[in-house]
Amino acid sequence: MSQKYYRSGHFAVPYCADNPQSLFHARSFSSTVRRNEINKVMPSAAEAIKDMRSNSTLLAGGFGLCGVPDTLINQVRATPSITGLTAVSNNAGIEGSGLGLLLASKQIRKMIASYVGENKVFERMYLSGEIELELTPQGTLAERCRAGGAGIPAFYTPAAFGTVVQTGELPLQHNKDGTVKSYSPPRDVKVFDGKSYVMEESIKGDYAFVKAWKADKLGNCQFRFAAANFNGPMGRNAKMTIVEAENIVEPGEIDPAAVHLPGIYVKRVVQSTTAKGIEKYTFAKEEGADMAALGKGDTAGKRERIVRRAAKEFKNGMYANLGIGMPMLAPSFVDPSVEVQLQSENGILGLGPYPKKGEEDPDLINAGKETVTLAKGACVFGSDESFGMIRSGRIDLTILGAMQVSARGDLANCKFKGRPSPPPAQLIPSILLIGSLLVAQKGCCPAKSKASAAPWTSSPTRPTPRSSSPWNTPTRRADRRF
Repeated sequence: MSQKYYRSGHFAVPYCADNPQSLFHARSFSSTVRRNEINKVMPSAAEAIKDMRSNSTLLAGGFGLCGVPDTLINQVRATPSITGLTAVSNNAGIEGSGLGLLLASKQIRKMIASYVGENKVFERMYLSGEIELELTPQGTLAERCRAGGAGIPAFYTPAAFGTVVQTGELPLQHNKDGTVKSYSPPRDVKVFDGKSYVMEESIKGDYAFVKAWKADKLGNCQFRFAAANFNGPMGRNAKMTIVEAENIVEPGEIDPAAVHLPGIYVKRVVQSTTAKGIEKYTFAKEEGADMAALGKGDTAGKRERIVRRAAKEFKNGMYANLGIGMPMLAPSFVDPSVEVQLQSENGILGLGPYPKKGEEDPDLINAGKETVTLAKGACVFGSDESFGMIRSGRIDLTILGAMQVSARGDLANCKFKGRPSPPPAQLIPSILLIGSLLVAQKGCCPAKSKASAAPWTSSPTRPTPRSSSPWNTPTRRADRRF
């Protein structure tokens, strides 16, 4: 007599007449009751990283102090045997906090980041040759992490075309005397539909440290407001993703539609024990007090004219991205009949005003790391989606502050001798693809300014770039200037 089989999911299960419960037990393997026995929660951060190896690539979520996995970072700091790390993060933390701790303890060998301007320890280490730095445009960094997690080895992006990132003239490491030891490799360029694009390789992490608001025992995670930032794409990337959560809950307590990082990507979960910080407390001022930011006397008058002119570019229904400083004052001069949705590249669409004192939230900051609120109807998302909006041309208008703008509309970054190079393509996704770009500055420079004639400090074996210097890095031409 032949054996009878019943199919249960992907399995062919033998049926036993003497034990009809056998079929039930086979099916229960995939049932909710049995799945709840999975428990990825670790007793401590020390236990979670106990097998972490030196010379690994570590992805760390966060933007400024928002959404930073401090508990896990602090544990690495307390484990001095872990050294030689390649750390990937939007920024390098600050002195005494975040990745700044691992820089100070010299456990990081190389940083891949988009912004490092507020960490003096890192600046000193980079210029003295103690650490390697790979500066990457912020949107490109988010996409490199997302692509690595999606099995995509490389992609083409318009960001950084025509800059030292593309040409391979960005210093990666210095010698002890401050001269350049090595440069970034040049990027491959291809033209699609008449537009030039730069090839970027994806990033693959060995470990990812993620900060979540909620996580359940299965590893499903929910982020809160702007704390999503880089945590999503980095959490999907690494071989070993470790989540520190403010709240660890039972399976089912997070609404399925509210799971931002599915548990399939997460290996371990620990309780977050570090208080959240705020880098820049910024509060709402009394009516008219905001104008104090324009300065006094003649300076205030010139700046006000610039801001008033910029405000005329807003049209009803626009989606706009504003740089910090004068651009943030432009909405104050917009006619009340005009409604504009403000986007912040760290993952907010529908920025509201600054909060009142006592109402600040560490999970609500803008791209300048200032405390903000959400407007009615706002939405939040990760950095990879935010820059996808920018790169695909969904933002109608961007207003930036600038060091210099030439009469032709060339936007320049400035570098001072003995200081790290600014990321020349930090804002290029906006500049390349938005409908309009305004640059707010005190005045225009002639087409050939003194800055553009500044010397290029290159090694004898390095060719002098034809069209740019680190003191004056043209990015893209603005559509309008004033």
